Amino acid sequence: MTLADVAAASGVSITTASLVLTGRARELRISEAAERRVRSTARELGYRRNTLMAGPRGGRAQTIGFVSDTVASSGLAGDMVKGAVETAYRHGYMLFVGESGGDPEVERALVEAMHDRRADGVVFAAMYTRTVAVPEGLYDGPAVLLNATPVTRATVPAVLPDEVQAGRSAARVLVEAGHRRGVHLIGAGPGVHDVPPNSIAAAQRLLGLREVFTAAGVEVVSSLRCPKWTPEHGFEATAELLREHRPKALVCFNDRLAFGAYQALGEAGLSVPGDVSVVGFEDHPVASWLRPRLTTIALPHEELGARAVEVLVEMLERRPRQPMIHRVPMPVREGGSVAPPRD
Repeated sequence: MTLADVAAASGVSITTASLVLTGRARELRISEAAERRVRSTARELGYRRNTLMAGPRGGRAQTIGFVSDTVASSGLAGDMVKGAVETAYRHGYMLFVGESGGDPEVERALVEAMHDRRADGVVFAAMYTRTVAVPEGLYDGPAVLLNATPVTRATVPAVLPDEVQAGRSAARVLVEAGHRRGVHLIGAGPGVHDVPPNSIAAAQRLLGLREVFTAAGVEVVSSLRCPKWTPEHGFEATAELLREHRPKALVCFNDRLAFGAYQALGEAGLSVPGDVSVVGFEDHPVASWLRPRLTTIALPHEELGARAVEVLVEMLERRPRQPMIHRVPMPVREGGSVAPPRD
């Protein structure tokens, strides 16, 4: 009997089942009905949590700590935890999850708590790619940074989305559709320093975009930096752009900016993709709500969580030395928002 069996019989995800059975349901606001259903199903099926632990190997507790700055029951963070939980389970480890809300003191306390409970290693995760102050104690045992880079010189591996390649992919989508003129950037640029504060993703996406556009001879007419990547800022930037230009294509630095761009284009009487092609990043749920569906370069949250645990397990099993930076590909999610330019 496995955790996956309990989750399937209860009609919940493996992540939810794991959180309930490790006593985290109340903290993560999992409904009482779902908690009762999971516990009842586990009893009926005879599931015991220690079936994940076939006995300590080399004195290990067979547990991994996962410390995140975002509540794990939220959509995108939940996907990251799901990937981590399933990979830990496959390797015979239990995953313990804690959320800090970005509070440094809570981060430090959570890391200490993971070590106090004899976690074999810790994954320290950020919801969006950023530079972090690594809490004291993280280096006391095997650790992996997820979606984060340290303020000081790295001494532990980091798992990051391949944002430069994502920028290249977004540019290629437009180049392959025939766009060479009238391309505008919404959210960042034109220089690699013209990005929102602490935004590693923006600078790296911009590098990839510029590399492909330059090689293809594509004209980037303008770049509008947005202080925040929200629909409101996407709308305002696109409306400002339309007062001076008639764009052929927009590269929006995330899907929420693209949502605002769609609204501004619609108010101006322009259609997507008939008049203007639009590309986004992240594959946020909003991308699937847009009509036509947005073509976007996806942040693979589940794969990021899985890879972080894989790297940590490799460290625990003392496999040959691994690279310090592990980059996870960001795939293109095709929608209907890109078409060849009209002459």
